[in-house]
Amino acid sequence: MICEAGASVPVEIIYTGRKSLGLQVKSDGSVYARVPEGTADEVVRYFIEKHTTWILRKRSRLVNAPQGQLTRLPEVTGEAGRRQIRRLVTQRVAYYAGLMGVAYGRISMRNQKTRWGSCSSDGNLNFNCRLLFVPGELIDYVVVHELAHRRHMNHSPAFWQEVERYLPDYRERRERLKQYGIE
Repeated sequence: MICEAGASVPVEIIYTGRKSLGLQVKSDGSVYARVPEGTADEVVRYFIEKHTTWILRKRSRLVNAPQGQLTRLPEVTGEAGRRQIRRLVTQRVAYYAGLMGVAYGRISMRNQKTRWGSCSSDGNLNFNCRLLFVPGELIDYVVVHELAHRRHMNHSPAFWQEVERYLPDYRERRERLKQYGIE
């Protein structure tokens, strides 16, 4: 539970088989902390307290957004749509990986609810099928973002410099991507 302008904001703790702690703020303002099973309560409390500013900022942005500002994207259910986005993402990954001089493993496509993409420490790339519904320059942003993790497995200043080297307007693309809801 955290406090916001005198009111309490509940944080639902979900214990999972994951290896790291994570936070999610949904568009209705609900807050979830996903933590590895067996994590001590004090560790969870510290993690939430450490990220209170981020939680409140994200929650405020989502809850106070004008109606209709967020475009909700449907799942990609048909095989034709899945093939189309896989082909496009695979082409963009090959292009940018060559440009950036990075290697990658397998590419997976999923209808994810919280992420546009991810990169494992083994170099495997996961992308959201719902990228099918966003403009190509935003797909490029997600691809470059994930490939930059091949050099920096974090969001450090060096990571963002790597992204900016290939997409000087990444900040604008990143903001535009926030207009799309994937929950």
